[in-house]
Amino acid sequence: MPAPEPRVSIQVIERQISLLDALARQLGAVTLKQLAAETKLHPSTAHRILAVMLDHHLVERTDPGRYRLGIRLLELGSLVKSRLNVRAEALPVMQELHRRLGETVNLSIRRDDEVVTIERTAAGSSMMRVVQIVGARAPLHITAVGKIFLHADGPEAVRAYGARTGLPKYTDNTLTDPAKLQKELEQIAQHGYACDNEEAERGVSCIGAGILDDEGRLVAALSVSAPSERLGKAWPAEVKNAAARISQVLGHRGT
Repeated sequence: MPAPEPRVSIQVIERQISLLDALARQLGAVTLKQLAAETKLHPSTAHRILAVMLDHHLVERTDPGRYRLGIRLLELGSLVKSRLNVRAEALPVMQELHRRLGETVNLSIRRDDEVVTIERTAAGSSMMRVVQIVGARAPLHITAVGKIFLHADGPEAVRAYGARTGLPKYTDNTLTDPAKLQKELEQIAQHGYACDNEEAERGVSCIGAGILDDEGRLVAALSVSAPSERLGKAWPAEVKNAAARISQVLGHRGT
């Protein structure tokens, strides 16, 4: 059995992270005195750790005694970003959400005027009525995730979408009036999620929330679909939280 890592080694790593975090909160270069005060490290301790990070280009020194984050962090960040895959990163969160709610969880992306399901988790029981096939497509205005993408476009683009597609009707609940669709999209900013109230399929409702990348771009959307009578009041918060967790994995740090 390997010997436990000495506490002193772990402590050094924790101090390195605290210094990096302190530098990340600053817009420009800062002095050793400022860093020591913010991290509550003795100046000599902070100086020793900074010297090591300087050698590895994790930190750069501009003027004497002033520090900023180094180019090596950008290189590492670019490498991490290039290896991120929204489908792979989302799946564990989707599986957990499915275990919590017991309903179909979908991951969708946009392709022109449609949303495409690229991953799903669903129960194997024959009692499950809602089945979203991977690769299935649907118009933007009839799905919760589609509304998320339309909202991100802005009012002018939504009007253009309505004129281009004619907002075809799929059920009696489908929003075919551009003004009513726009009014519902405005609620997304307030609530942080979108709903499909039996607009794509009778008897089936859906709640969706957006997934953002490190630049704040909407790259995908997460949704839960279920027979309308099984829709839970707590589900919007659950879906929003799951989407936010995936966004964080992709590097998003906003609210």
